[in-house]
Amino acid sequence: MTASLTATFAIVLFASAFFRLLYILPGCNPTKPRARRRGQPTRLLIVLGSGGHTSEMLSILHNLDPYLYTHRSYIVSSGDDFSSSKAIEFENALQARCQASTETMALAPSTYDINVIPRARKIHQPLLTTPFSSVRCLLSCFAILRPRCSQQLSERLTGPDDKGQSTGESAVYTYPDLIVANGPATAVLVIVACLLLRFFNVNGTQHRLRTIYVESWARVNSLSLSGRILMHGGMVNRMMVQWDNLARTNRGEFRGALVH
Repeated sequence: MTASLTATFAIVLFASAFFRLLYILPGCNPTKPRARRRGQPTRLLIVLGSGGHTSEMLSILHNLDPYLYTHRSYIVSSGDDFSSSKAIEFENALQARCQASTETMALAPSTYDINVIPRARKIHQPLLTTPFSSVRCLLSCFAILRPRCSQQLSERLTGPDDKGQSTGESAVYTYPDLIVANGPATAVLVIVACLLLRFFNVNGTQHRLRTIYVESWARVNSLSLSGRILMHGGMVNRMMVQWDNLARTNRGEFRGALVH
């Protein structure tokens, strides 16, 4: 009798988890994003994959409206000083553009932060140890995704006083409204972390954490390994490719070359 009840419970639990997964997977249950007005607090998470992937991502975002995505969180891998410096350059250019705009005083100021996480797999790292480093990377992703208080954000919103101290309280920003990623394994782990949060509906994340994966411009005839995992797993809301023939053979969304 006990074995029968245990088997029944296991079947019900498995079925519930399976249908819950189908419900939250973007590829199985596509939903429309919520309407937002310009200037409304919105958090954008950008995964920078180092080297050429970072250059491509920042090129794709060159026309980003900082008053539509009022807070940008950047993810870079440990040791990737190039991506960190490029993100700062990108934000400085956005700030200069905003200062030259006549709308600057009419809309809320925008902010950003840069977050460093362990690499999912280092160059020449043995495959035997990769699962351990990947789990460490995944756990770091959860820490970045959750809402946090940011003294840096507070200082950017209120400005320092005469003594160089922040004049406002620490500001709080929520889970990302949109995640944009390309390239490396880190992008896959960030998206897996988003799906786990949505699966358990942590703090109402079921209808948040929308994801866009942009396949590299260099992928002409086939998707990258990360792209194949995300596409065939139905794990992202939108899969963007930059070559028409790649869209026809892999069901990606083609809107022309996004790199400028």
